[in-house]
Amino acid sequence: MKTCLVAAALVLALSLSVSACSGDDGPATASDPAAPGAPADPPTPPTAVPASSGEVRSAGLPTVMDTGDGAELCLGAIAESYPPQCGGPRITNWDWAAQDGVFDQQGQVRWGTFAVTGTWDGSAFTVTSSIPGPLYDPMMPTPVELPEPTVDYSAAELDDISRALSEELPGYQGSYADEAGHVLVDVVYDDGSLQAYADEAYGDGVVVVNGALLEA
Repeated sequence: MKTCLVAAALVLALSLSVSACSGDDGPATASDPAAPGAPADPPTPPTAVPASSGEVRSAGLPTVMDTGDGAELCLGAIAESYPPQCGGPRITNWDWAAQDGVFDQQGQVRWGTFAVTGTWDGSAFTVTSSIPGPLYDPMMPTPVELPEPTVDYSAAELDDISRALSEELPGYQGSYADEAGHVLVDVVYDDGSLQAYADEAYGDGVVVVNGALLEA
């Protein structure tokens, strides 16, 4: 009988000890850490395409398209049709008469490729000079060395970042992940603020922002 009482006392003591250790001090299981490179407080995405403080130039030979309602600067994809179909920011002061006839026309639709320089207010482009594509002699591009990503994302994570940037970056034109751990993003224009946001949100060197309009 005495042995049974001792055993019961030991069971009760053990039960009280376990209860004391599992009180209200916190959860019994650990939470998952944040995703690699993700800041504790994610930055707020920018809300508008930045304006330039000085003159900018087109990175290549964009198409200027005018369907009769005014000229637009096509900085994104162009549908291969005749006439081609594209759209973009309004050009405030385009003058077809000043282009020496180096453009195509069908009915009231006029279009052509031009290297343009001008000012950018975040929504419209004002031309200060233009060179028709057939007369343009571009310089050889300088090879650009991409930065080393500071965060090692998987291919699936990079694809997720690419999709997220389509909603986060104003003036987004397209993006894709390369095999070296980057997401390359095309935008209308970046004064550095879009790149700064991407670096803070995803880690330095992961996202590389390229503008269709560059500092002149």
